[in-house]
Amino acid sequence: MTSNARVVVIGAGLAGVRLARRLGELGVPALLVGEEEQAPYNRVLLAEVLAGRYAPEVIALPAPDGLVRTRVTAIDRAARSVSCADGTRIGYGTLVLATGSNPVLPPLRGLFTEEHELPEGVHAFRTLDDCLGLAKAVRPGVRAVVIGGGLLGVSAARALAVRGAQVVLAQQAERLMERQLDPSASRLVHRHLTDLGVEVHTECRVRDVRSLGGAVRSVELADGYALDADLVVLACGVHPRTGLAEAAGLAVRKGVVVDDELRTSDPHVHALGDCAQHDGTVYGLAAPALEQADVLAELLAGDTTARYTGTRSLTRLTLTGAAGPTGPDSPFGPFDLAAFGETEARPGDDVVQLADATRGTYRKVVVRDDRLVGGVLVGELGTVGALARAWEGAEPLPLGDGPLLHLLTNDGGF
Repeated sequence: MTSNARVVVIGAGLAGVRLARRLGELGVPALLVGEEEQAPYNRVLLAEVLAGRYAPEVIALPAPDGLVRTRVTAIDRAARSVSCADGTRIGYGTLVLATGSNPVLPPLRGLFTEEHELPEGVHAFRTLDDCLGLAKAVRPGVRAVVIGGGLLGVSAARALAVRGAQVVLAQQAERLMERQLDPSASRLVHRHLTDLGVEVHTECRVRDVRSLGGAVRSVELADGYALDADLVVLACGVHPRTGLAEAAGLAVRKGVVVDDELRTSDPHVHALGDCAQHDGTVYGLAAPALEQADVLAELLAGDTTARYTGTRSLTRLTLTGAAGPTGPDSPFGPFDLAAFGETEARPGDDVVQLADATRGTYRKVVVRDDRLVGGVLVGELGTVGALARAWEGAEPLPLGDGPLLHLLTNDGGF
């Protein structure tokens, strides 16, 4: 069976859904193909579902009409069609790859069973199915080990802790979220998790997953120390999902290579979101994916001037309150952080920091040549909008009495 559509979008995540909806609004026929059985959803909010804050339906995305649920298995660029697992072939005038990314599965001994499956109790944390499987398995007192202390690992560890699990977080780097945060902010995240009862190990390498009867029983560290585990969460990062593009002969490096029109090495194929590499960068974040979708929609609707020139993206982690005692000093209350640009200063940079150890808040900005080049905020994000605008604009800051301190006032100093 063969069908045809002017634009076919492979992938029903944030980027693919946004593109299909914008094309619909602009009157461009588009077909969205997604392989997950679940309705499209906002992946950014999976930790809130795991924590019990949101039901799965709350994070659902408004999908465009005509979503096709199947898995694309191959791209035939010569025939301009794609083959699907259900036997159908779909013709396209323009193809868009929004295939996202896959979780990194670390090379640990014992990670897979003889059937090449993850042992019972070992979970990646990337899809809604992953999240629902974890939510079903977690209960008060369950012993959980989270491997990876980046943004995803911190989110998963906190969510499991507020559900009553006994959580150990194993991070190979010297501090939590080392790619986004400076040491002071990282220490606050560490303290927040510790206050929730999470046992945090940094500079700690996991080497072995031990199972019995097909179910995980412990995790062994490189120094030989064993952590008992009923659950293991793999939060070791993601890598672009480029298999379809590679098999079709498209240019792939870290991701599918695209130009400022988000066009691949084949002019009839575009890519965006986590799978795309633009100007050497694979973003792997929601904001650039949405911006790329908006630009590509304009291009495909006939705006020949639309271009994607990159995104100065801000990393934000917002963990809302959960079950447990509340109050300004409660670890169960909301926890917010944001980071952007260069959070570590170079020689000659101007830096201003405001910290309140009692309240667990921290704000810092880095200024170079009268321009804001980075910042990090933990606990109080009232200034984040003004700071982000100043950073994204890359314009000289307004000068006056105490300009750096004004950047961290409640109104951002503007």
